[in-house]
Amino acid sequence: MTDAPLPFDGPPQLALPFDLDDPPFAPVETDRLVLRPLEASDTDDVWEYQRLPEVLRYIPWPERTYEEGRAHTVKRSRLRRLEKDEDAIILAIELVGEPRVAPAADARADAAGRADAAGGRVIGDVMLRTDRIEHGRLEIGWVVHPDFQGRGFAREAAAAVMGLAFDTLRAHRVHALLDARNAASAALCERLGMRREATILEEQYDDGEWQDTAMYGILHREWAQRNSPTAG
Repeated sequence: MTDAPLPFDGPPQLALPFDLDDPPFAPVETDRLVLRPLEASDTDDVWEYQRLPEVLRYIPWPERTYEEGRAHTVKRSRLRRLEKDEDAIILAIELVGEPRVAPAADARADAAGRADAAGGRVIGDVMLRTDRIEHGRLEIGWVVHPDFQGRGFAREAAAAVMGLAFDTLRAHRVHALLDARNAASAALCERLGMRREATILEEQYDDGEWQDTAMYGILHREWAQRNSPTAG
């Protein structure tokens, strides 16, 4: 007996709990990228974009020292299970064939916080977070090093993770919340088939001013129609 097809308009059917370690998560490979769990050893790669003013402008991360950034990456690398509201997982965007960043010259940084020689460079990461499990909702967010923007990497990575959200986790809806000034991320949302559903005025106070938040969203049936073999 086989399972019936997932009813796109039926009740929520999120496939939780979802754990990156049990069973071990099989990395998602795209044409140019590998999407796999963020690790503490990615610290140096992550630090290269985590510290940039043009990245901090649109992401509510404070300025951090290298040591603070390392602690933050270690903390995020431990987000590995989706089970209840506000749980999150972080998937590193690894560019195949790109050399990793050389370890920072800091004697206090131990091996757990340094990049190893294996694999490609981590040029960004994608987050999935549970939001109102009873309604089958997930939130997606992404960040990519500016040096690697404009080449389709963010779209390639985000599309792969949205496929995970809908096809594996069975989300009814996926949404993204972004700084309303972030035109690049807004354009990416639209390329992914998401619609702008709301602008939340003065939703956050950051960098000495009130900032608006834009909400984009897409439903499972819309994603399935957009990505069906007969689409387009």
